Amino acid sequence: MHKFWLLLALAGCGPVAPTVVPLKNTVAEDVTGAKYAQAFDLTDHNGRHRALSDFHGKVVAVFFGYTHCPDVCPTTLYDFAQAMTLLGKNANKVQVLFITLDPARDTQDKLAQFVPAFNPNFLGLYTDVEHTSTLAKEFNVYYRQQPVDASGNYAMDHSAFAYIYDADGRLRLRMPYGEVPSDIASDIRQLIR
Repeated sequence: MHKFWLLLALAGCGPVAPTVVPLKNTVAEDVTGAKYAQAFDLTDHNGRHRALSDFHGKVVAVFFGYTHCPDVCPTTLYDFAQAMTLLGKNANKVQVLFITLDPARDTQDKLAQFVPAFNPNFLGLYTDVEHTSTLAKEFNVYYRQQPVDASGNYAMDHSAFAYIYDADGRLRLRMPYGEVPSDIASDIRQLIR
């Protein structure tokens, strides 16, 4: 009987999981507890290896797109840049990541020109074509290349939402495309500690 109590007492000495703070009145869909979109292994536009865990302690917003996108991608990055302005000093507790779905054209140099133009703290991430396909499936992101035109250009159809992780790296929100910066900032503010 004493062993039972000793085991029970020792069980309480292990690491305590961080508390998941309930979210209230979010614009984004609350996906807390989702089992997808949990990790990545990519290179940023500075040539540095990156994983989601590198940003522990920060709220992380992840958006998949491509630099040749005529509307959705630049609009989303602009809206998140405006949200960072609204967050003021708390913006340094947030990391926005843009993952390309078009690694054939979105080289490190191209991402380095495109992504920081919206905010110098935003990072563009890439990998090879095969890993991009696998990652998109793991993140429930749809994309498809359109036919190449006579000039050699093509568009990409793709999902248009951002995932937002709390400071402990847990997926919490799925932000739809087209939300205004004040709503994005309001949702993110709930996750900042």
